[in-house]
Amino acid sequence: MRKIIHIDMDAFFASVELRGRPDLQHLPVVISSHHPRAVIAAASYPARKFGLRSAMSMAQAKKLCPQVVVIEPNFNQYREVSAQIHQIFQRYTPLIEPLSLDEAYLDVTENLYGLASATEVAQRIRAEIFQNTGLTASAGVAPNKFLAKVASDWNKPDGLCVIKPSQVQNFIQHLPLKKIPGVGKVTQEKLKQLQLETLGDLQKIEESTLIHHFGKYGHQLFLYAQGIDERPVQAERERQQISKETTFDDDFTLQQCQPYWAKLTTQVWESLNKKQLMARGVTVKLKLKNFQVLQHSKSFKIPLHNHTELTQVLELLLSEMYIPAEYQFRLIGVGVYQLAPADDLPQLSLW
Repeated sequence: MRKIIHIDMDAFFASVELRGRPDLQHLPVVISSHHPRAVIAAASYPARKFGLRSAMSMAQAKKLCPQVVVIEPNFNQYREVSAQIHQIFQRYTPLIEPLSLDEAYLDVTENLYGLASATEVAQRIRAEIFQNTGLTASAGVAPNKFLAKVASDWNKPDGLCVIKPSQVQNFIQHLPLKKIPGVGKVTQEKLKQLQLETLGDLQKIEESTLIHHFGKYGHQLFLYAQGIDERPVQAERERQQISKETTFDDDFTLQQCQPYWAKLTTQVWESLNKKQLMARGVTVKLKLKNFQVLQHSKSFKIPLHNHTELTQVLELLLSEMYIPAEYQFRLIGVGVYQLAPADDLPQLSLW
């Protein structure tokens, strides 16, 4: 039986900025650029009371909360604080799976202090984070990653939620399906049409029925409904993706976006070279003016060899998306994934 902790910093970017600004502590603060098409990177808890949240456009945010305080992001500072937090994690376990700057899984089944209680480990980590950074963290403690992640959100902010093995079935019985990783609005709607609203409801459905309606993800839903998640904490996770995006001042058709792709692919390729990494996958992202996101990805058996190949794959992805000429976009982006240390490798063949 594993002992997993999911640590999630509370309103991380905003909290880092507010440490030295007591005058702003109780005001609605968001982290965002002043670009006319900017979106919120993080919102303080007072801002969330107005309905402000990450990924919301600043235009919408100002409608909901005209008095919102905007602070420009300082990602170098966030990375520095994140590194401090990870140093604390490393005192307790080498099995750390970072999900982002402010979030990570820790397997403390066998921790470096020899503590029998994972709850005590979580309490100590939260205390050390506060002592060293002045920031609060919420933690979930559970027998697996799925439940630990759900638990970390249970008593936010500055909260701790523990789900012991004997409590799993009782805990998940009334858990809303929207709490399950990977269940977005579309899946939620499908589940609702099947009159499924909680994991308890899901337990009554045959696995074959879930697979019929949700494909491969149906199997995962079936396991989650039993409180099962066998994914290990991956301490040696490769960096997932390097990506670059640009937001336009006006909405552009795909044809009008054409001049901007070269700069994005160049930035991605330069970043790969700087980090001495290679990539086997390419992804493209386009955000429509109504904020709907279109994405398409493709991976290959051997890595990209040069910038030209990256450009060729991008063109291939766009052609496969069959985007109507009249569609207009507010943002475009290119990313590479399946990353590994660079090496002398044969050239990629696209066809």
